[in-house]
Amino acid sequence: MKRYRNREIWDFEHQVMLAAHHSNGNRINDSNKLLLNNYSVNCGKKVILGIDGGTTSTVCICIPLIPFTQQLPDPLPVLARAVAGCSNHNSVGETAARETLEHVMADALSKSASTRSSVQAVCLSVSGVNHPTDQDRIINWLREIFPSHVRLFVQNDAVAALACGTMGKLHGCVLIAGTGTIAYGFTEDGREARAAGAGPVLGDWGSGYGIAAQALTAIIRAHDGRGPKTTLMHSILDKLNLSSADELIGWTYSDPSWARIAALVPVVVSCAEDGDPVANNILHDSVQELASSVKAVVKRLDLCGEDGKHPFPLVMVGGVLEANEKWDIGNEVTNCISKDFPGALPVRPKVEPAVGAALLAWNFLMRQCSEGD
Repeated sequence: MKRYRNREIWDFEHQVMLAAHHSNGNRINDSNKLLLNNYSVNCGKKVILGIDGGTTSTVCICIPLIPFTQQLPDPLPVLARAVAGCSNHNSVGETAARETLEHVMADALSKSASTRSSVQAVCLSVSGVNHPTDQDRIINWLREIFPSHVRLFVQNDAVAALACGTMGKLHGCVLIAGTGTIAYGFTEDGREARAAGAGPVLGDWGSGYGIAAQALTAIIRAHDGRGPKTTLMHSILDKLNLSSADELIGWTYSDPSWARIAALVPVVVSCAEDGDPVANNILHDSVQELASSVKAVVKRLDLCGEDGKHPFPLVMVGGVLEANEKWDIGNEVTNCISKDFPGALPVRPKVEPAVGAALLAWNFLMRQCSEGD
């Protein structure tokens, strides 16, 4: 483990080590006793970190290392959970993404009274990982933080999302539709494929950003006479405390972060449920876009078999796919997919993607140990 620039983030480890010495019967002065009250440390404790890093938020889960001879308990024991902001380097830049990830990992270890030396494996599943060079760069950075014994795994956030619906088994297809969107699939023999997930500039239509961006565009078009009138104008301007569509231009470009734009999706859904045809068309388009991403992955991997009826899990993750009072985008998407692939079995995960990342780390570690790596 190299000498890392953000050492102050890890200052809590000194307190943990003091508590460890104290628990072993070593004398300790009174000035440190207050610090030790917050830590009950088992020196032999080994842990695994699972991180789900998205465009809106980043979650880190710390779980104990469960012996490979045992079945995974249900529910999975969680020692600590920490939350931070965006860690997609394409959205906030590499420096900010790294700082977010380091803070959230340190926070989870601090809450679990563990140190980096306790960690056996880390699975970082983060949006924006689109190429092996992305994985290599992040692993090299993680290697500066953790001791050499720690096994490091880096995946796209869609992989953890799939794992949280299949309890760690990489088979089937996952559709994420939150701020961004991606469809990602695996066959049982390890082949993989993806569709979408390239960010808003390259056409992640159907995502929260895509839906909201279309709504903002519809407002400008209605304002200057190029498009039909829509209740989106009054509803979104009211939501943003703006008095005219002209002010919307300044609001949009003052901070064009993806999550900020995507936060307008509930307003679009509300207008659609009230019967606005423009808003309804936007949501119908999003259904088709999301379904087409899944269909592309299923076809490339032949997940459905030759007759299209072979069953496979279709894990559905993300706020866009959650049901509303009248509009249920997730249900509409699954209905659209099932027309072509009746074997698709929709799964709503019982655990969050960060737990899926921890399960992946456990499975990867078990596999490496069994292979003698």
